[in-house]
Amino acid sequence: MLIDTHCHLDAAEFNLDRDEVVTAALQSGVSGIVVPAVARNNFDDVIALSKRYKHCSYALGIHPMYVDSAELADLEVLENYVRDYAPVAIGEIGLDYFLSNPRDNPENIQRQKHFFVAQLKIAQQYQLPVILHVRGAIDDILKELRKCKLSGGIAHAFNGSLQQAQQFIALGFKLGFGGAMTYDRALHIRELAKKLPLEAIVLETDAPDIPPEWIGKAGRNSPKELPKIAQVLADLRQVDMAQVLDITGANALKVLPKLAYLYTPVKVLL
Repeated sequence: MLIDTHCHLDAAEFNLDRDEVVTAALQSGVSGIVVPAVARNNFDDVIALSKRYKHCSYALGIHPMYVDSAELADLEVLENYVRDYAPVAIGEIGLDYFLSNPRDNPENIQRQKHFFVAQLKIAQQYQLPVILHVRGAIDDILKELRKCKLSGGIAHAFNGSLQQAQQFIALGFKLGFGGAMTYDRALHIRELAKKLPLEAIVLETDAPDIPPEWIGKAGRNSPKELPKIAQVLADLRQVDMAQVLDITGANALKVLPKLAYLYTPVKVLL
């Protein structure tokens, strides 16, 4: 089973051909697409997508890059939505120290941390996994996760160290790999993809972002690229594609258990 565990299908880049994008993904063999929210103003959008496309499901959360435009009251709105609409996860949440350096912008970092910790508590209260944005902030994210007993989750677009990966795994998390892994020069990410237990990996596109090598960094990523991304992982690990599909699909269902009743396997076409 092939599941895109992270795709921003609600993004404006898909406004002109969203139906065709979903159809192409399903025809390529993608069984399901998880669409994480990033802010209060797109909660309704990602929920609507799950109603429009039966193979889509949604997570609800406030992304660290959007906390400056968020209001504290949005956290209460999030909890109400979680209670009433039962997302598969809380996400996309986390910390981002790449665009906002702690030394240069401490007020923003403090606000990011406030929103992150508050959303972890919502996930804990409703026994939901989390989908994490971890760019440049893995140690601080792990620090907060150790304080809050969760149902696990996914460290999206993982590019940390092997030791950090092992700490996430010990906390019940899976690690998301996607288009970045397809570039020959991405030596660190590709080495992680080889060395980490396959049982710790889930596949994702982050579409329309992080396009794979065959599209190029200026192109629009799409969930239909996931089978070829899976093939790259199989080639790196020197295993059969079927093994990658079976195990990463099972990993997605394990870490996001509400997906289990939504998807049935379809034939993958490369």
